[in-house]
Amino acid sequence: MNDARTVRAGRHTVKLNRPEKVLFPAPDADRDGDGGASRAASGGRSGTGGEGHTKADLFDHYRSVAPFMLPHLRGRPLMLERHPDGVTGPRFMQKDTPDHYPEWITRAEVAKQGGTVTHTVCDDTATLLFLADQACVTLHRWLSRTGEIDHPDRLVFDLDPAKDDFAAVRDAARLLGGLLDDIGLPYALMTTGSRGLHVVVPLNGRHDFDDVRGFAKDVADTLAAAHPNQLTTAARKEARGDRLYLDVQRNAYAQTAVAPFSVRAAPGAPVAMPIAREQLDDPAVHARHWTIDNALEQARSDPWADFPRTGRSLGPARRKLGALQG
Repeated sequence: MNDARTVRAGRHTVKLNRPEKVLFPAPDADRDGDGGASRAASGGRSGTGGEGHTKADLFDHYRSVAPFMLPHLRGRPLMLERHPDGVTGPRFMQKDTPDHYPEWITRAEVAKQGGTVTHTVCDDTATLLFLADQACVTLHRWLSRTGEIDHPDRLVFDLDPAKDDFAAVRDAARLLGGLLDDIGLPYALMTTGSRGLHVVVPLNGRHDFDDVRGFAKDVADTLAAAHPNQLTTAARKEARGDRLYLDVQRNAYAQTAVAPFSVRAAPGAPVAMPIAREQLDDPAVHARHWTIDNALEQARSDPWADFPRTGRSLGPARRKLGALQG
């Protein structure tokens, strides 16, 4: 039975097909150490009980967080992570926009090796809901916008622990945050919904990708050299041991990072969630703390209220970093 429903979003009407389809299995009883408490506390959404979360839950999540999420999506090419048969089924990483997508959805044709690719751009709520109906679970965004595609306005450090150990992530975030403070760069924190944390730095969009990635590597190398037993910049997993990996590889042309408020393809439907700096000290917070059941309250708290509207130049920070290295 297909109890399809339609929703009006701005100037467009979006249809949700097969809303009862389970996309996310229920998490294990002891997953994340909370015994499923976050879902129990919220009472769930669609009445699936222990069966997990449905396509309607995904749709309703994106509808509720759209006002907070869209500023992080507008004007950015996307890579769409689709799971038509649920997150335990095949995964499709979609770059090109299919011909059957509505004409009112924004597209961005960008250069790639040997040609071009036409990415979907999510500029409004209707597009976000249409993508949810397409079982797009996770939205991965470019760090640049279509108007200045070669010049990112975000720099991302991905704190990737060797194992599922958020304590190591907390320590690394504090160390990295301290260094960024020392060189005069603002930053914001976001749980990934997986195991780690993203540290996001706003840029003024005047540097190209090679310059940004080179700077990010210098920062990561400096921090790893100061804490060699805790941190590493080794790209090969076998070279990392138990150390946390400071990953800066996302800071390159055509690379993407998970967008704030995106759902991740895992049991329990965890959400990549912006957090305030002080929340890093909350022992209850971990990479999968927020799910589609409790994300809206955190979104409404405006955890990135202090995130600068105007990004920074890397010149002064590079000089300060050089002084620290010298």
